[in-house]
Amino acid sequence: MAVLVPMSRAESHSTPHVLLLTGVPGVGKTTVMRRVTEALGERRSAGFLTDEIRERGERRGFRLVTLDGHEWIIAHVELPKQAHVGKYGVDIAALDAATAAALALRPDRDVYLVDEIGKMECLSPRFISAMRDLLGSGRVVIATIARHGEGFIRAVKARPDCMLWEVTRENRDRFPAEILAWLTERTSRSHDNGP
Repeated sequence: MAVLVPMSRAESHSTPHVLLLTGVPGVGKTTVMRRVTEALGERRSAGFLTDEIRERGERRGFRLVTLDGHEWIIAHVELPKQAHVGKYGVDIAALDAATAAALALRPDRDVYLVDEIGKMECLSPRFISAMRDLLGSGRVVIATIARHGEGFIRAVKARPDCMLWEVTRENRDRFPAEILAWLTERTSRSHDNGP
């Protein structure tokens, strides 16, 4: 069974349409998201996954890949450090471009997958603005989110329309099926309530 962390008392009065996945770094959140993305197949989804860039076994940076196959290097140890998280320089322009491509609200998309809402992504005001629009739209969203963080990260976790599930080594293999069941319930309900 999923580890559920209550978000707010207000949650009981509304049906959460946002599922947040958190957990310690390296526990497998992106792998869970990748499996969900693969299982969705031709569903009307948009968003992005984040891949590590490795050289000779060492992590050197991160690339963001939209669900329709476009890629941007968003962070790398060799990028300038005007904006940075730890040892990685962050390319805000690349984040902005990726955000515009992946998170724009479109009438032909029902589900958005976002990997992740983290310190790196939150360096982009455009990312934060797009996420606010997306979360406020009522669309179904599945997103990974940093386990710790202030500002926008904390604000998202406090929203009454969000549920927070913690990914662990013990539950990560069964999580994709549980997420898909959660998603099926949300999308069928939204279609039942449609015009």
